[in-house]
Amino acid sequence: MSEAIKASLRYSESHFLVMNKKIKRLSDLLEKGYGKKVWKVQADPLSVLLETILSQNTSDNNSHKAFSHLRSKFKNWDEVRKAKVKKIADTIRLGGLASIKALRIKNILVQIYEENHNLNLSFLKRWRTNKVRSWLQRFKGVGDKTIACVLLFSLKRPAMPVDTHVLRVSKRLGLVPQKSDATKAEAILERLVPKNLIYQFHLNLIAHGRMVCKAANPNCPDCVLLENCDYGKKFCSRVLRHRRNARQE
Repeated sequence: MSEAIKASLRYSESHFLVMNKKIKRLSDLLEKGYGKKVWKVQADPLSVLLETILSQNTSDNNSHKAFSHLRSKFKNWDEVRKAKVKKIADTIRLGGLASIKALRIKNILVQIYEENHNLNLSFLKRWRTNKVRSWLQRFKGVGDKTIACVLLFSLKRPAMPVDTHVLRVSKRLGLVPQKSDATKAEAILERLVPKNLIYQFHLNLIAHGRMVCKAANPNCPDCVLLENCDYGKKFCSRVLRHRRNARQE
């Protein structure tokens, strides 16, 4: 984490308490809208790592299909390690950027095997979170979001993967500064969101971003978070003003 980001996380106690209370309120409202999420391990660390790599720069639907094809084509990850890059790429073609992702997957598997003589990453469960982050970030193509996914979905650590939905909704709600990138937003949200809420808050933010708080046409009038969102209130005011002006013409 850069010194600039560390500096931005030095909140006053009063500001931290205000934001923490706001996030708890938002989490309750999101839970009513999208349901309670029970924090559970979704898969082993290596599977989550590779699945997240496949999710980069593509839709969830395409990445899920690509991962499913990869699992069905090869018996295990060691077979993927031994396979030619072209065969891997052909298998994950519909996920987009197949040649790039296939090479990254192949290289990661080869490197892990050369270092550990197997592909079992269960040892990560015993490590401190910062050590896990440092170990994973050595691999080409593995960035902050991918690491956070492994931490959250496989190791049950309080990490906050920030995709386009989480970043957009967080900015509109005033949880992170408007100029924040995903890395800074991740650091801020991990500091502010209570550990016991982070899994549910992450998933429900994504659902809200997909269904209501869309990039181009957000449905602010029907948003469960409207009373807590200055962006939404301003958006609704603009819509009403536009309608009044249209009637007067």
